[in-house]
Amino acid sequence: MKILKEWSLFEISWLLTFTIVNIYLFFAFDDTLIGLVASLTGMLCVVLVAKGKISNYFFGAINTALYAYLSYKQQLFGEVMLNGLFYFPIQFIGFYLWSKKKTKTNGAITIEVKRLTKNGWLITISIAVTAIISYALLLKYLGGKQVWLDSSTNVLSIIAQILMLKRFAEQWVIWIVINMLSITMWSIAFMTSGESITVLVMWSAYLVNSIYGYINWSKLAKEQEAS
Repeated sequence: MKILKEWSLFEISWLLTFTIVNIYLFFAFDDTLIGLVASLTGMLCVVLVAKGKISNYFFGAINTALYAYLSYKQQLFGEVMLNGLFYFPIQFIGFYLWSKKKTKTNGAITIEVKRLTKNGWLITISIAVTAIISYALLLKYLGGKQVWLDSSTNVLSIIAQILMLKRFAEQWVIWIVINMLSITMWSIAFMTSGESITVLVMWSAYLVNSIYGYINWSKLAKEQEAS
């Protein structure tokens, strides 16, 4: 089948392994069905993003809606607002923007990839530091938990998402940082409540995928520049 030819052995093996592990943990820890579906759709979404596929936005819409609900149960209000008010509607915006920037790379339909300049990095970091401090103070006022981690993951996620919409390969560097912070945050939540083990595994899988995403997008950028 043509669609299978566009998937590497690593990508197929990675998705199958992640799915099997998640299903096992779902039964072993008596986790919620919502957590399982959120985890599986989230992983499929980010793998498709790493491949530069527009179809990622369909699974992203499902994932963000369910993840917002799970975050609300854990009183991670920053995550609730990020996913419910930002990530969910932006899935539809992203689908529209990416659909206008499609290209063919090595016979496969992907999107055009760009690179961030040094000046762009300086502006991005300055905005991130200012926003993280401001948002953490707001979350503390609202009575949230883990406000500095919550603020950092939220602010960096918004920045990374904007870079993703703009199709910058450097978005993946920020996603790597976000995933490490999120693993810490959900580890604390799991140790506190004993719930959402599948969500914790999801973020761990995201970390591996973000590294792969950076490698793949850097490769796409070089191939598109050479063509």
